Amino acid sequence: MRARRVIPCLDIRGGRVVKGVRFRDLRDAGDPVERARAYDGDGADEICLLDVSASQEERRPLLDLVRRVADALTVPFTVGGGIGSVEEVRGLLRAGADRVSIGTAALADPGLIRRAADAFGSQCVIVSIDALRAGASWQATSHGGRRPTGRDAVAWAVEAERLGAGEILLNAMDADGTRAGYDLALTRAVARAVRLPVIASGGAGTPQDMARVLTVGEADAALAASIFHDGSVTIRQAKEILRAAGVVVRP
Repeated sequence: MRARRVIPCLDIRGGRVVKGVRFRDLRDAGDPVERARAYDGDGADEICLLDVSASQEERRPLLDLVRRVADALTVPFTVGGGIGSVEEVRGLLRAGADRVSIGTAALADPGLIRRAADAFGSQCVIVSIDALRAGASWQATSHGGRRPTGRDAVAWAVEAERLGAGEILLNAMDADGTRAGYDLALTRAVARAVRLPVIASGGAGTPQDMARVLTVGEADAALAASIFHDGSVTIRQAKEILRAAGVVVRP
């Protein structure tokens, strides 16, 4: 069995780590460089930095912050938020990101996925999907979950794969920040629809939630923020609990 990944997420606004519920009511959660360095040392498999207000504010990614975080890391580093062109992808990779996560811009211009994959390789391109429940299905949203698109989230994941995405970052907007557990049905539906690895996000409250999304939800990685930011559990402790639940994880 392929080892599953544990990925702490740094949601960024105003140069600081923040956390809220469904990207709203954001509260300060620390310095991103210090957080990244600490999570790296605690056994994170990757670090994900998402500039949660960049698309809403229609501004470019924070390259200086990306450089400083990248300099503090030894593990792979993904950056998302406000990325709208191949040139911006190039700038982030040069600043130290290993991969980029494209969300709002990909919905507006799906061809951006293909152009970025052709320029840098699919392994560098993650498509982020903020999915909101719509009856018996889910729809993709844009601008940090603020704008429904009417596009079916599972179908959008399939299209993103066809266009050259290397991975899907799937955030369940209904669960985001609630600590009530991941949306297992959504995650499983996307994981079964694509051949790509799926990173599950939104709703982590305990390591047991992570174990469920990695088994029942069939995700390849579990992303979490609040439970690590507030010290409810360390990454090493989470991995110990995952191993005890039969999930293969990296050291």
